[in-house]
Amino acid sequence: MTTLAGAPSTDTTEMNIVQAVHDTLRDEMRRDDRVLVLGEDVGARGGVFRATHGFLDEFGSERVLDTPLDECLIAGVAIGLALDDMLPVAEMQFADFIFPAFNQIVSEAARIRYRSNGDFEVPMVIRAPWGGGVHGALYHSQSIEAFFAHVPGLKVVVPSTPYDIKGMLIEAIEDRDPVLFLEHKKTYRLIKGEVPAERYTVPLGRAAVRTEGDDVTVVAYGLMHHFCVEAAGRLHGEGIGVEVIDLRSIYPLDMDTVLTSVRKTGKAMIVHEDTKFLGVGGEVAAQIAEEAFDDLDAPVVRVAGPHIPAMPFSPTLEHRYLPDVDRLEVALRKLAEY
Repeated sequence: MTTLAGAPSTDTTEMNIVQAVHDTLRDEMRRDDRVLVLGEDVGARGGVFRATHGFLDEFGSERVLDTPLDECLIAGVAIGLALDDMLPVAEMQFADFIFPAFNQIVSEAARIRYRSNGDFEVPMVIRAPWGGGVHGALYHSQSIEAFFAHVPGLKVVVPSTPYDIKGMLIEAIEDRDPVLFLEHKKTYRLIKGEVPAERYTVPLGRAAVRTEGDDVTVVAYGLMHHFCVEAAGRLHGEGIGVEVIDLRSIYPLDMDTVLTSVRKTGKAMIVHEDTKFLGVGGEVAAQIAEEAFDDLDAPVVRVAGPHIPAMPFSPTLEHRYLPDVDRLEVALRKLAEY
């Protein structure tokens, strides 16, 4: 199994996801005084996940804004700051809490460039911890990517390695349009990797091929991409080559990388923990059917969460809800044998 993630330089530090978020934000705030952070408990507490720990002492209350418990306000203030040539990074304490800000993000931030005929830009980033597997139940386990990826004018990205967190967060801050930056909370301290010391960017809208294979293509993102890599490793020992593609970005969506792989393998499986019905996998599957139907040797398979109102709190039921490595291994083997 060959890992094809971006190769770090020799001057690197191993860190987990939340450390990569912290250090990247800190370094960007040191580099450009237009960068500021705002959100609930981002100041004195340093955020519930400690992603902004120490920022208030270093940068002061004018650049580290502890806001009221009001997501609509957080998004609205960030829009105003962005229109005034600042580079706000707004934190939604949990992605589940973002819906009071839906109108500000969808009707305002995503459309200001269009409705102003290009006269105004909204260079803002909205960070949001998302996803399940942490026994968070209804209000701390939701997947929100499909809601927002439907909206033209808004980028939705889902980096899931420390290397990508740094490069994509810098790219998102530099982007002249709003970016929803989703960080899977279960990966915060679970996933570690080498991060180069120098400043670099990873383009938004470009997928990464994590493992190469000739038999099956599996497309995933977030925590699920790590599970897919593990399942692919198991099958590799049996001579089944699984090509794992980490989307990294929901919109823009890198279908070129996906289609190139599908045309090689002839088989495609899409994995996400969000509800299967009208999820991101449906869009990927539709585009595969439109563009590579004649290359397929089997129907496109989707493995995703069930269509129920919430991820259960019970660890047993939560485990049943989330696709896991064992289920993915079974699904991949079945598809490979089709």
